Amino acid sequence: MFMQYFGLFLWYIFDPFLVITSQNYGFQFFYSSLLNKNLGLCLTFGIDGFSLMFILLTIFVFTLCFFAISNFSKVFKNLLVGLYLLLLLNFMLLDFILFYLAFECSLIPMFFIIGLFGSRARKIKATFYLFIYTTATAFLTLFCLFYIILQVGSTFYLDLLTFNFTITEQKILWFCIFLTFATKIPIIPFHIWLPEAHVEAPTVGSVILASILLKLGGYGFSRFLIPIFSKATLFFLPFVFSLAICSVVYASFTTIRQIDLKRIVAYSSIAHMNLAVLGIFSLNVQGIDGALYLMIGHGVVSSALFFLVGFMYDRFHTKLLRYYGGLIIVMPVFGIFFFLFTMGNVGFPTTSNFIGEFLILIGIFIKNPFIALFAGFGIILSAVYSFWLYTRVFFGTLKTDTWFIFSEMSIKELLIIMPLTFLMFFLGINSTALLNISTITTEIFLINCAFYV
Repeated sequence: MFMQYFGLFLWYIFDPFLVITSQNYGFQFFYSSLLNKNLGLCLTFGIDGFSLMFILLTIFVFTLCFFAISNFSKVFKNLLVGLYLLLLLNFMLLDFILFYLAFECSLIPMFFIIGLFGSRARKIKATFYLFIYTTATAFLTLFCLFYIILQVGSTFYLDLLTFNFTITEQKILWFCIFLTFATKIPIIPFHIWLPEAHVEAPTVGSVILASILLKLGGYGFSRFLIPIFSKATLFFLPFVFSLAICSVVYASFTTIRQIDLKRIVAYSSIAHMNLAVLGIFSLNVQGIDGALYLMIGHGVVSSALFFLVGFMYDRFHTKLLRYYGGLIIVMPVFGIFFFLFTMGNVGFPTTSNFIGEFLILIGIFIKNPFIALFAGFGIILSAVYSFWLYTRVFFGTLKTDTWFIFSEMSIKELLIIMPLTFLMFFLGINSTALLNISTITTEIFLINCAFYV
């Protein structure tokens, strides 16, 4: 319970308007201690509007996950605790190399969660996909960090902001670091590991993977890549927009043809996260605020969808779509909650995703109306695959030839899903809850990058 109180305390005392007068580029609760003078390594913590939002999301999601795993082993719980602490460090560290270490180490507990506690024999294949894809691109950033240490003498965030890299250095460093963060989002063609990992992971593993781990790539873009290499960011904008648009459209069409419930939600996550990438690289207040809002909203909605799919798997022991149909007849309460989060996944008004997607479209339209057209098409496709999934599972003929026992949601399942329902609608109705935190931080961010006009 300590971390829950810690999160509420941070939210209560965080002053978004203090960033205007702050001498630490808008960071509050700033702490720095020199670890190694030769490497210029500093243990530095700081929280701004961006990191506070993700810290609160992490605490909220993990609280539900710990409540949901009462019947798991001590090893599993210890892995979750380790992952929990590493993710919180990710959102507080301001030294690039320490952030990188926490960023990569956070995948180690997930590797064992999938490999040891996955549901099928293919879990070993999924863990190796996760390891190979993420490690291959991680080495590129490691070499970049060594080069930065030789050039700058430090990897402290504020030092890197003020260092004048040449345009050639910026382009090379930007591209290598971009590949590392793009794999975590993931941007196509670095996405193969994600559906495999989701399908084989236990329910809480899929929840954490979708709601928190996928956000590390977007957070890395906004925290380190764009502000430090701002000139290279402008140079590579057409490249990023092309990849993100292809990812949104491809993932959406691929979602429609899936037959596994978890794969459907996984490919849906790829589409939504690449829509957030478009917002981040729009480089204006509306787009970046919308991307952050969508990442938080998606963290809530995707968590709920994976919990609901997990509840179905606990009852019927299959994730294949063909074995489901007509569940609304025997599980109406479950069907209502699934419908609410289907609407959230679509981005229906009054849900959290709606505000994020709306702001992203505005930000992208300001940047390039042609790209906004493709982004809007991706949002329309999200309605197609979301409603297609819901109708296949809950309408049609009840599969009484396959299943004989049906049970409604338990009290424990309701206690897990109701806070997510409340938060989805709370963020969908009261947008100022997050925008008051993020907007000023976004403006400071754009000023530091020299993008703000």
